[in-house]
Amino acid sequence: MNPLIGKSISQLDTPSLLVDLKKLKKNIQNTATFAHNHNIQLRPHIKTHKSIEIAKLQLEAGAVGITTAKIAEAEIMAKAGIKDILIAYPISSPTKIERLINLLATVSQLKVSVDSLEQIKLLQKHLEKTPYTIEVWIKVNSGLNRCGVKPGKQALELAQAILLLSKLTLGGIFTHAGHSYAATSQQEIEKIALAEAEAVLTSAAVCEKAGIKIKTRSVGSTPTYKMAGAVNGITEVRPGNSVFFDEIQVGLGVTERKNCALTVLASVVGTYKEEGRIILDAGSKTLCLDKGAHGNASVKGHGHINGHSNITIERLSEEHGVATFKEDTALTLNDKVQIIPNHACTVVNQFNEFYVHEDGVIKDCWKVDARGASQ
Repeated sequence: MNPLIGKSISQLDTPSLLVDLKKLKKNIQNTATFAHNHNIQLRPHIKTHKSIEIAKLQLEAGAVGITTAKIAEAEIMAKAGIKDILIAYPISSPTKIERLINLLATVSQLKVSVDSLEQIKLLQKHLEKTPYTIEVWIKVNSGLNRCGVKPGKQALELAQAILLLSKLTLGGIFTHAGHSYAATSQQEIEKIALAEAEAVLTSAAVCEKAGIKIKTRSVGSTPTYKMAGAVNGITEVRPGNSVFFDEIQVGLGVTERKNCALTVLASVVGTYKEEGRIILDAGSKTLCLDKGAHGNASVKGHGHINGHSNITIERLSEEHGVATFKEDTALTLNDKVQIIPNHACTVVNQFNEFYVHEDGVIKDCWKVDARGASQ
């Protein structure tokens, strides 16, 4: 048993990663309730938390399975006994396809993203040497302009090609509206969400008109899932960040700071009050420099210090957070603060464990099991 369990978070060394258990469970339940109320499936993206413990909480709350960004994440979750996994990333290299084949031996409901003829042919070629088939989901581009075929005709052409391959089965069509993170208003988020749903539904309709049944129509993105997921015909949502939330989500108007379950505990290591500056022991290797991969003008500084809204974390070096203030602050050397990070997903990947607390009392310590699982 960890000797810190039962003690105050104030006794932790810094920087440490904290998870408020009440807020975490509330966020998980809210997402599950949305899916239940709209009679759709929930498949949360675990790239945010990278934690077996949290994935299991999501499954217990009603998720049908999980989404991962990479094969390495899927391998770690599979070893923990999770059997329904979507790898939402195009897999084409021979090394990675062999790892997919190894996963098929233990994961009964493995799915993988596809978006090109070349890719599906490579999957078929490698699987022909095995007793396995694999379920593939066609990814369509709904405006992020990253991976994905164009909705409609290109999705149909890929679906028709899949049907000709003996080792592949078509299970769904999905998309990710990550460009919603660059939205400047709630109206713009809603517009993106509706376009996200339309890209999937249009593609599914074209396929079904040609006699190809599409079982799953899946959307994702924490800013948009409640709007896109409410569109008639969508059958699944895949939010990731909604498990914790962060300053980017607050800036977008998706949530309030009181719902942010993840914080970084940091200490004041330098005070220069006559210059309006304090130094924290949380730099870019802790908080990251991320203000949103797709742009977000509403984010100010490098995280929000709870209870100290007059202080801005203005810049980061590797181990130092330089915070400035215009009015005086009561913070002094060795004081500890909790920081809501700009982007929870990247910050989690900097730590080995979460300290799980209730009302400031440490209840458990959970591993960040898939930390660094980038392959």
